[in-house]
Amino acid sequence: MPWNFPFWQVFRFAVPTLTSGNTALLKHASNVSGCALVIQEIFEDAGYPKGCFQTLLTNHKKIENLIKDDIIKAVSLTGSEKAGRHIAKIAGENLKKSVLELGENNACIILDDANLDKYLDTMVNARMQNTGQSCIAAKRFIVTIGIYDEFIGKFTKRVKDLKFGNPIKTDTEIATMARVDLALDLDKQVNDAITKGAKVIMGNKRDKAYFAPTILAKVTEDMAVFKEETFGPVAPILKVNNLEEALKLTTNSKFGLGTMLFTENTEEAMHIISKIPDGAFFINEMVKSDPRLPFGGTKASGFGRELSVEGIHEFVNIKTVYINK
Repeated sequence: MPWNFPFWQVFRFAVPTLTSGNTALLKHASNVSGCALVIQEIFEDAGYPKGCFQTLLTNHKKIENLIKDDIIKAVSLTGSEKAGRHIAKIAGENLKKSVLELGENNACIILDDANLDKYLDTMVNARMQNTGQSCIAAKRFIVTIGIYDEFIGKFTKRVKDLKFGNPIKTDTEIATMARVDLALDLDKQVNDAITKGAKVIMGNKRDKAYFAPTILAKVTEDMAVFKEETFGPVAPILKVNNLEEALKLTTNSKFGLGTMLFTENTEEAMHIISKIPDGAFFINEMVKSDPRLPFGGTKASGFGRELSVEGIHEFVNIKTVYINK
């Protein structure tokens, strides 16, 4: 499981899995081992049988061998595309069920009739929540020409007003990134865009693990910030003439986790649901995970579903029983 939401990412998988009657082993990200140990305590304090959920403090090589062992019946991973391909290979070779929630570069389409006054905070939060370190964040803003300038102005002003501070304080809206290497990766992606002609509207300053909230205009399809996942507070913005162009850019991605669309014409928006191949399509709302809704992606964003009834069924075997009296 990943470090960016160290409790929620585990509970969303573990609670339905254990409640279905399974036992589970957790290999958490190495920088949140304390959270992993506390999660085991929480299950035991809640009354689950001791030992049905165990945290493993070990390295990736030992985990590979463990997945191959007959005692393991299925594996779930939330992480990078690279890690997902590796785990899927091991699981496939050993005929183990797997659920993978991997990378993404979700598009946020903003049409001319979008209500910016009503949804601006949602749009900003869709990109900047958790300092942009979220798999479901809006990674590409695709804005139609009639509202483009207004959106740039209002979006930039709101991002500038975000309160920077200690991430453990409830009034903090943006903070430093989790690690220095993550900020360095983001720096390379932004510099690639600038080299290829992107315009910096604001930000593009780094100090160790701190990366200033950054807005880029004049973004094109050949830039890393368009093609790759940007795991930090960077908002690439593309201008298009109409919805048709917006859909073309949206689907031009190897990822397929989710798309969000802002418009007042929700009836028209419903007609394009089938044109978005992603696992989720949110209209006038940011892509989010909710226990009531199945969550998961397509293409390089992974396969399988978490949450809701579909998520519960991922780690149970359907048994057919026939009785002839």
